[in-house]
Amino acid sequence: MIKAVFFDMNETLLNLSLLKAQFDKHFDDAYVLKYWFTKLLYNSTVMGVMNCYENFGELADVALENLFFENDKPLSSETKAEILGAFKKLPAYKDVVPAINALKAQNIRVIAVSNSSLQMIKEQLTNANIIDLFDGYYSVDAVKKYKPFKDIYQYVAKQENLELKNIVMVATHDWDLFGAKNAGLTTAYVSRKVEIYHPHYLQPDLKASNLEDLIAKIITINSDL
Repeated sequence: MIKAVFFDMNETLLNLSLLKAQFDKHFDDAYVLKYWFTKLLYNSTVMGVMNCYENFGELADVALENLFFENDKPLSSETKAEILGAFKKLPAYKDVVPAINALKAQNIRVIAVSNSSLQMIKEQLTNANIIDLFDGYYSVDAVKKYKPFKDIYQYVAKQENLELKNIVMVATHDWDLFGAKNAGLTTAYVSRKVEIYHPHYLQPDLKASNLEDLIAKIITINSDL
């Protein structure tokens, strides 16, 4: 039986459109935001492999500086603050509230699990007006190892007194779900982006093109048990 759903936040629950608008002020490149975010995730993964840890905000800062440096553009402290500040104000996708409410109606716990710092998670959920829908939220700061390493998934399960078999991880990132499935969780993929789910990663148990349909599938699992 599913007792809790863990949610990734950035791109899964929160729309990066506001952040993209900030990057568009400085770059004439539709993929620059994706490049920065990919560089940020790459750096966090390398840190994990090497058993090192720095706050996600610090890594985001370095990735941004590197991006401007690679493109021979000046980066003022004001510009940096404006771009990274937008990261805290991302709006929730329209399907988030009804999807989470459907879970709450089934008495399924709703928990955010993010690479962001705990303070950042609180600010993001608050600014997106969805923090009251969550039963809890956790940062990788607690284990000092980023997703997709299994530490954070298992840590949150333990903190919430949950068995791994009773948890579904929802994300739009295949690498995140690969980590969660490897840790022992059921996984559910919402396809927010136009890209192929990596064929060599462990595949998700559930898939849908929007969050409401995906949550309906999760609820169906319980009704079938």
